[in-house]
Amino acid sequence: MPLLLHPHTPYDFALSCRVFSEGDPSVRRFEQGTFRQVLRVNGKPALVQVRDVGEEWDPVLAVDILPGGGVTPREREKAEEQVSSLLSIHDDLEQFFIAIRHDPVMSGISRDLLGLRAPQSATVFEALVASIIEQQISIRVARVIEARMVRRFGEGLEVAGRTYFAYPAPEDLAACTAEELRSCGLSARKGEYILDAAGMVADGTLDLESLKEVRDSNRIIEELCELRGVGRWTAEFVLLRGMHRLDIIPADDLGVRRAIASAYYPGQRISADRARAIAEQWGAWKGLAAYYLLAAEHGVHARGNDGEGPGKGTHESGRTSARTGRLKGFTHT
Repeated sequence: MPLLLHPHTPYDFALSCRVFSEGDPSVRRFEQGTFRQVLRVNGKPALVQVRDVGEEWDPVLAVDILPGGGVTPREREKAEEQVSSLLSIHDDLEQFFIAIRHDPVMSGISRDLLGLRAPQSATVFEALVASIIEQQISIRVARVIEARMVRRFGEGLEVAGRTYFAYPAPEDLAACTAEELRSCGLSARKGEYILDAAGMVADGTLDLESLKEVRDSNRIIEELCELRGVGRWTAEFVLLRGMHRLDIIPADDLGVRRAIASAYYPGQRISADRARAIAEQWGAWKGLAAYYLLAAEHGVHARGNDGEGPGKGTHESGRTSARTGRLKGFTHT
C-alpha cells in the first residue's frame, strides 16, 4: 500500500516535477506523470515512485517504496520525510504571495506558475557536489557529468529488471581516485575539490547536515567558503538546494541576473548589486522568486494558463518549454 502525502496547497505536482523531465532515467526522472529517484532510507537504497492521485485543488501524492518487501514502519516514516522535503510539499506559498503582493511583475508570474515548488537535494553533501560540478560550465554538460558519476560510483538497485542508482555517499566518493573522477568528465581541479569534501565528511571532520541548524545564512556561507574550491556562488546554491534557504538569492549567477533583467529591465543587463537590490522587495522569499523568474524565462506555466506569458506583458513570452529540465542552479541530475 502506498504512502499518501498531502501537500500544502496550492501545489502542482506535474509543474514542480517538470524540471526533472530530462533527467537520467536510472538516476532521477519525471515521465508519464511519475517521479522516480533512489533514496537512502535508513541507510539502504530504495526506489521511490511518486504520483499525484488527487484532484487539481486537492493534491494527494501516492508514494511507492520499491522493492516493497520488508519495509518497516520506521522506513516508511523516513521515506515520507525525505519525499516531502525533496519536493518541498509543505512550503506555505501563501506567505510568499503576501511577501510579493506589492510587486506586480512577480505577482503576475506567481499566478502563471501557481503551485510551483523549488525542489531540494536529498542531502547537503549532494548539493555541494552538484554545485562544484556546475562551476563555470553549461548546465547541460554538468548534468551529463553528474549522471556519469552517479552511475559509476552510486550504489545500484535492481527493480523489475532495471537498475537504478543512488547518489554516491561521501564514503563512495572518498574511496575514488582523481583519475576515476576525471573519467566522468570532471576537471582535475574539481575532482580534487570533491575528493577533499567527501573525505572530510566521511571521516567526520565536516558535518554538513548540522549546518541546517544554523539560523544565520551568512554564517553558513562563510563556513562553506572555507572549503577548498567553494566561493560565494557555490555556497549560495548549496544553501538553496541542500538547506532550502529561500532567503538566499545567488545574484552572482549570470542566469539569475538575466532572468531578473528580462522581467524588470527587458533588453538590459544588470549587475549583481542591482539584482540584490531588486530582490530585497521579496523579503525572505528571494530564492523562490528567482526560481519563478527562471521558470518563467524558460516558458513554464501552470495548468490552464493561456500561455500569454508571465506578468501579463511585463515579461518576454513565447519561449520554448523544451528547456524546462535545465533550470540552472536550483536542481541537479
